Amino acid sequence: MRSFLTRRVFATALVLASSLSPVVASAAQPDSGERNSEHAAPARLLGEKIVPHKLDFRDTTVGGFSGIDRNRCTGEYVFISDDRSNLQPARFYTARLDVDAGGVHSVDFTGTHPFLQPDGSVYPSPALADGKAVDPEEIRVDPRTCTYWWAQEGDRPTAAGAPVIQPSIQFAARTGAYLGRLPLPPNYEVTTEERGPRRNQAIEAITFGADGRVVTSAIEGPLLQDGPVPDLQHGALVRVTKQTRNGRVLGQFAYPIEKIFAESDPSSPWGPDTGVPSLLAFPDDPDRYLVLERTWVAGAGYKIRLYDATTRGATDVQAMDSLAGQSVVLMRKKLVADFDTLGLSAVDNTEGMTWGPRLASGERSLILVSDDNFVADAVTQIVAIAVR
Repeated sequence: MRSFLTRRVFATALVLASSLSPVVASAAQPDSGERNSEHAAPARLLGEKIVPHKLDFRDTTVGGFSGIDRNRCTGEYVFISDDRSNLQPARFYTARLDVDAGGVHSVDFTGTHPFLQPDGSVYPSPALADGKAVDPEEIRVDPRTCTYWWAQEGDRPTAAGAPVIQPSIQFAARTGAYLGRLPLPPNYEVTTEERGPRRNQAIEAITFGADGRVVTSAIEGPLLQDGPVPDLQHGALVRVTKQTRNGRVLGQFAYPIEKIFAESDPSSPWGPDTGVPSLLAFPDDPDRYLVLERTWVAGAGYKIRLYDATTRGATDVQAMDSLAGQSVVLMRKKLVADFDTLGLSAVDNTEGMTWGPRLASGERSLILVSDDNFVADAVTQIVAIAVR
């Protein structure tokens, strides 16, 4: 999410939680579920590895990692960079990770390719884009074909006359060649009215479930018509959508994100940011997901939380034009990990996650990556944790 890039200059380095029982809430002012929150089986840290800042790899600048997934066909991991073609053309990287119960032992990059437009050209920088810029945020490996599906959140311009760039989920070959795109639900569209995703809060999260038959995506923050962003007193609702591979909407659900965890430094010109940068389907349960919540507050830094959530029993809200004031059964969730308690060297801008190898203990390993926004006071951090 690019808004963090400028904000890190002003930042000091460094809860609408609900249980897995049905929760009915009004989206006009979602109540905090802290008093009823439950914990899933706790996660534990396996290890971490920091990638050198602005590492040069094949004449590109490594960084801005907003998503990660594992390719079962090659055994490699793929990372998407959220460079909007400002440094080099929008691109992804492949790497081999040595991860086991003892931690993250090595990260060895093996390749990089730019994403290509339908005409075979690379994506231009925003200054030259004429409406064709992209903001890459998430990448997944198709479990059936081992090609890539990637999400970009477009742009709701702030300047008069600037082009609207629609969010999209596209398909790419392992060379980056354009293969197509997934039709998105109408309420994912950025409009010239006060409707649809906020700027920098569109699609940041996609995942495959049900052996690749279902694609689930999440909007990072509440749609404009669904109510305000979280503050110190209240959380908000974001929409999570299940679709078939050809785009048919199977259901859309309201996920409750936490209220802001701390007051902002009053000297900062930037307000807090919070939202869902990634979600990950459980292989054996088509309704169950890990959901990553990431919050940044000036003067307080990052708060990263991981939740175990389900759509089972939640209200299908796809026909609701607005969630504001509506009583709906929310997605239920349990806290898996607050990154402040894991013992990491730093809690940074974690944006991507995928399953790693299963451990001898019966636990699953989870691999996460942070987006350094290409600035010196942030890190590209690859973290491995164990979850039940």
